[in-house]
Amino acid sequence: MASLDVFHQDPFTAIQLTAAVERNPFIPTGLGELDLFEPEPIYTTALMVEQRAGTLALVPATPRGAPPSERTTELRQARYFEAPRLAIGDTIKASEIQNIRAFGQETEMMQVEAEVARRLSGPTGLQRRIEYTWEYHRLAAVQGKLLDASGVLFNWFSEFGITPPSAIAFNLAAGAGANPTAGVLRPLCNQVVRTMARASQGAFTSLTEVYALCGDTFWDELTNHIDVRQTFFNWAAAAELRKGNAFEAMKFGGINWFNYRGSDDATTIAVPSNTCIFFPRNAPGVFRVAWAPYESFDFVNTRGKPLYIQPIMDRDRKMWWRMECYSYPLHICTRPEVLLSGAA
Repeated sequence: MASLDVFHQDPFTAIQLTAAVERNPFIPTGLGELDLFEPEPIYTTALMVEQRAGTLALVPATPRGAPPSERTTELRQARYFEAPRLAIGDTIKASEIQNIRAFGQETEMMQVEAEVARRLSGPTGLQRRIEYTWEYHRLAAVQGKLLDASGVLFNWFSEFGITPPSAIAFNLAAGAGANPTAGVLRPLCNQVVRTMARASQGAFTSLTEVYALCGDTFWDELTNHIDVRQTFFNWAAAAELRKGNAFEAMKFGGINWFNYRGSDDATTIAVPSNTCIFFPRNAPGVFRVAWAPYESFDFVNTRGKPLYIQPIMDRDRKMWWRMECYSYPLHICTRPEVLLSGAA
């Protein structure tokens, strides 16, 4: 039992508590839950992407007895991309937990095992920070990039020699006034689906669906548009439209629409408020994530894993314990030509 001294001890030591409140940030996982990226553990530190562009051409009519037209074999291109390295560590010193009470407790002292678990896999621990970064990479990939905290690591459009398409103007605000314009949304949805399917060069199958991640303003104006409201008017879902539907989803015009919830600051991991991001799901080979191996002798030339945790002990003095988390993910879009965007 700890001895309490409410007059002389530091507020974070063993003093009486009436309540404990721990505020934990929201960790976006929307794209991760879609299982959009095909996992590909690799034995090396780089991923090779081989490309072969095939085309169909009309066969010209030739006179009988003349030589047939010759088929031209497609050229192949191979590119190598190095998997980025995510690494973060934390050191717990014995002096940090000496005389410190456990969070939310009046008399129980902090234990090193509980603190190690909190810093490793707690809401703001090392593992959660790696997962937070994975979602950041996923959101960048569906926009044709690989972004890092310091900038752009890869632009998949430029890497594959493709010009990014212009954003499709939905003009939603014009349809939200006193005289809304009816019948304009479905043709735009059809345009998105057709453009994406034609650009996929065989990546679309009968199971492929088009998804849209919407910023807040885009979502609000979309769900308030007369075309959407009339579609759901006689459905049970109309009740949801009347209640409000922040961070919800709906299917309209052959597209699965989501109001994407990113990071709490609505900036670090976010879809810009008045825009929308279109991408295909269940399109084989379009999105992949390569996991490269950890940089130690134990894992040299082995299949990569999503996460590696390395414990380090002060074996001589036992004055500290250190944890390090490593991940080597490469989130890549191999067909950036299928990626589209919209503006409210």
